[in-house]
Amino acid sequence: MMKKKPGLLLWIVIAIVLGLSLGSILPEFVVRSFLTFNGIFSNFLGFCIPLIILGLIAPGIAELGTGAKRLLIITVLIAWGSTVLTGYFTYFTTSAIFPSLVEYSPSLGNVENPESNMLKGFFTIPIPPLLGVTTSLILAFTVGLGMAAFKSDGLMTVFKEFRTIMEFVIAKAIVPLLPVYIFGIFLNMKRSGDAFELMTVFGKIIIVIFILHILVLVILFVIAGWMSKKNPFKLLYNMLPAYMTALGTSSSAATIPVTLAQTKLNGVTEEIADFTIPLGSTIHMTGSTTKIVAMSLAVCIMQGLPHDFGLYTAFILMLSISMVAAPGVPGGAIMVAVGVLGSVLGFDQTAVGLMIALYIAIDSFGTAGNVTGDGAIAIMVDELEKKHKLKAS
Repeated sequence: MMKKKPGLLLWIVIAIVLGLSLGSILPEFVVRSFLTFNGIFSNFLGFCIPLIILGLIAPGIAELGTGAKRLLIITVLIAWGSTVLTGYFTYFTTSAIFPSLVEYSPSLGNVENPESNMLKGFFTIPIPPLLGVTTSLILAFTVGLGMAAFKSDGLMTVFKEFRTIMEFVIAKAIVPLLPVYIFGIFLNMKRSGDAFELMTVFGKIIIVIFILHILVLVILFVIAGWMSKKNPFKLLYNMLPAYMTALGTSSSAATIPVTLAQTKLNGVTEEIADFTIPLGSTIHMTGSTTKIVAMSLAVCIMQGLPHDFGLYTAFILMLSISMVAAPGVPGGAIMVAVGVLGSVLGFDQTAVGLMIALYIAIDSFGTAGNVTGDGAIAIMVDELEKKHKLKAS
C-alpha cells in the first residue's frame, strides 16, 4: 500500500511545536534567517492575494450566471444572507465574550516597533501588488457579471486558465511554505516570551468557536424545520454523515455526494438538491465565517486594533464576497480572506500568520459547518419553490 503523505494540519502542528521548542535555543542569526524568509514570503503573499481574488472570484461569479435564473437568485440570496448574518452573530457574541478572555499583548501589539522584544530579518525584498485588494474585488465582480451577461466564452476560457494558475500557485507555492512561515512566527514569539500567553488564549478561542459553530447549525435547522414543518433536530441528525465526512476530508467538494444523499433523505426534491448542494459548496460559508470573524476579533484585541461595528460591517460584507468559490485546498477560505484582513482590519504579517495557523488547526470544523448548513439551505429553497409552484397553479 502507498503511504499517505502528511497533511497540511500535521505540518502546521509540527511547525508550532518546533517553533515553541527551539525559540529560546537557536542562535539569533538562525532566528533572523527564518524571519528574513518570513518577510519575503509575506510580501510575495501580498502580491499574490489580489491576483488570487481576481482569478478565483471572476470566473466563479460568471459560472453562477448559468442555469435557472430564478432558482439561482433565490439560492444565492439565502446562502449569502446566511453567511453575512452568521458573521454578525459571531461578531456580537464574541464582542461580549472576548474582552474577558483576551487581553492586549504589548509585544504582539508592537510587532512593527523596532524597540519591541521581537527580532527582525536581515533584509526584505519589496514586492508591491499590481492591484489593491478592493480594486481587485470590484474588478472581479465587474468582469464576472459581464462574462455572465454577455456569455463571453473567449474571456471565460482565459479566466478559467488564470484560475487554474492561481490554484496551482496556492497548492504548490503558498501552502507548502506556510509551515516554514508559521515556524518563524512562533520561533520569534517564543524568543520574546509571548508564546505561552498566546497558546492559552488560542485554546479559549477554539472552545468559543466550536460552541458558536454548533449554535449556527442549530439556528439554520430550526429555520429550515419551521419552514418545512419538520423536526429540526431530526433534520440536523440526518446530516451527521456529511458532517463527519467533511471532518475527515476538509473539503466541501469532496463531501458533495454524501451531502447530496443526506439532503434528499431529509425530503428535499431531487432537482432542488442537485442544484443547491453543489452551488452551496462554493457560496455558503457559515463555518468559515464563524472562524474568521471570531479569530480576527481576538487578534484585534491582542494587537490593540480597532474593531468597532462599522469596521466589522465592511469586513463581513467583503469577506462574504471574497470567499465565493474559495479554492479547494486546505485553508482555501483563509487564503482569499488574507487580503481583506490586511486592507480592512489592518493586519500585519504576524497577525496574518497567526490567523492562518489558528484557522488551519481547526479547518475541518469550518468545512463541516459549511456543508451541513448547505442541507438547511436546500430545505429552505425547496419550501420556497413548492410555494411558488402552488401559487402558479
